[in-house]
Amino acid sequence: MEAESPVSHGVTGKVIHATFLSALKMLDVGKWPIFALCSQEELKLIRQACVFGSAGNEVLYATENDEVFVLGTNCSGCLGTGDIQSTIEPQRLDTLCGKKIACLSYGSGPHVVVTTAEGEVYTWGHNAYSQLGNGTTNHGLVPCQVSTNLVNKKVIEVACGSHHSMVLTSDGEVYAWGYNNSGQVGSGSTANQPIPRRVTSCLQNKIAVNIACGQMCSMAVVENGEVYVWGYNGNGQLGLGSSGNQPTPCRIAALQGIRVQRVACGYAHTLVLTDEGQLYAWGANSYGQLGTGNKSNQSYPAPVTVDKDRVIEIAACHSAHTSAAKTQGGHVYMWGQCRGQSVILPHLTHFACTDDVFACFATPAVTWRLLSVGIILIYNNMSVEHISPSKGMYLLRQTTVKVCFLLFIKLMRKQKSRQKPDDHLTVAQSLKKEFDNPDTADLKFLVDGKYIHVHKVLLKIRCEHFRSILNNNDDDIIEMSEFSYQVYRAFLEYLYTDSISLPPEDAIGLLDLATFYRENRLKKLCQQTIKQSICEENAIALLSAAVKYEAEDLEEFCFRFCINHLTVVTQTTGFAEMDHDLLKNFISKASRVGAFKN
Repeated sequence: MEAESPVSHGVTGKVIHATFLSALKMLDVGKWPIFALCSQEELKLIRQACVFGSAGNEVLYATENDEVFVLGTNCSGCLGTGDIQSTIEPQRLDTLCGKKIACLSYGSGPHVVVTTAEGEVYTWGHNAYSQLGNGTTNHGLVPCQVSTNLVNKKVIEVACGSHHSMVLTSDGEVYAWGYNNSGQVGSGSTANQPIPRRVTSCLQNKIAVNIACGQMCSMAVVENGEVYVWGYNGNGQLGLGSSGNQPTPCRIAALQGIRVQRVACGYAHTLVLTDEGQLYAWGANSYGQLGTGNKSNQSYPAPVTVDKDRVIEIAACHSAHTSAAKTQGGHVYMWGQCRGQSVILPHLTHFACTDDVFACFATPAVTWRLLSVGIILIYNNMSVEHISPSKGMYLLRQTTVKVCFLLFIKLMRKQKSRQKPDDHLTVAQSLKKEFDNPDTADLKFLVDGKYIHVHKVLLKIRCEHFRSILNNNDDDIIEMSEFSYQVYRAFLEYLYTDSISLPPEDAIGLLDLATFYRENRLKKLCQQTIKQSICEENAIALLSAAVKYEAEDLEEFCFRFCINHLTVVTQTTGFAEMDHDLLKNFISKASRVGAFKN
């Protein structure tokens, strides 16, 4: 293990602790009325928060020190304070302090289910239907860990219906328990389930990646994009084309050929988001919550158009009839029951996030998810172990990160004369700022007659290609002719930021570079970026590029897009000029998936 290195030359341990570990901003919770009970000092410390309850009158929040507090009316002991007394003063939950809450959900009783960063599950509150999973029907007045059938399982997501609970483990298994009058636990019966039970049947050999609960139904998305549903279906919220309840998981056949990424459930309606950024909805629609332009229920998935833009986030909550979505362009839309009005089509708001829709327009004013502020620990999310703040010393767990840290210190010293005393940057921010900075760089790339200024040590840390060519190279300038200036600059910037800032339509060149340099992570990022630009006109060109650069994920994505838009795609110039071998393989594969059946 390397020796600890003291921070010196005027850069104190206190400054590094604040700069190196923190990139926090205050969580804006002021739109929820319950937070009016907190002082400004308390609000500044909040890093996570959840507002819940039948009237939005209960709240749980975590501070920057991982302390957990609650306040509100405390129905059924849902605050976990050990009694059923309401409180307008924040009360500390010692059981959860230091646990680092990762995900939280709540029911109508209400009952609360949380999972920690370690994958532990804690429940408390209303328990008349065994929704706490502890084998009893006694209300839980304090958070208690749920371990039955979850031993050695790391839970990564939790979801609650009205009176049932569901969790998703890191290995893709789904467990459910609680109220089961309509089959929402997925056990095949309608008997209540007192302890966690694995949901099997059609999910037995599937790996789930996302779960959600409506009032009395449950849903899971599996890794191949299929959606499985079970439970109450009186409003068609299961999307099966019927209104009969489903006691075990059933695949939504109407979504065949569509790869779903996320599912969200309202009181009795369902939203899904596909990998193409498209939105589908079904179920109850008495408030227009499906966004289809009418108030008729839908028992099959119906497409929802949100200003012809790609949707990147969907939001719904089992306690409300409100829907929301955010587009790639940053626009937030809402529809459904909005402060007593029925909005039957997606309505553009002035909000920056979907959370604000539920704070200002949902009834009750709750949060649809656990609100969180991200913490940037150090560059590329690699960890730092705090050793001694008084001496300003840190032990970095990875040697390469330590070099990166020392580079950060060097850059901070250079910037010190230009900064105000409290104007400090994180490692990630500093490295991003120093990209293409001629004042600190020790190497220049000459591409298309333009210079790009970089730092040798960082390039060697981040890229095997540069590690090999720079080891015995003392040149200050390296000419590059294989790639364009725009592409090569984007590549070098990626090494500093771990992200790519290149328009989707220009990412093909970067995909070529990533393949040539064997940068697999960059290759994945390029594929994700390219997917965002797909349309009927360029689908064949993108498919051809995916095949050329052996980008299997992008190839499969483009193929499915072409199949889903086959009529239009086959009429494009790209299809008419398609390479003979590619066309042959395309037709063969399309035939195998039944694309040409009448």
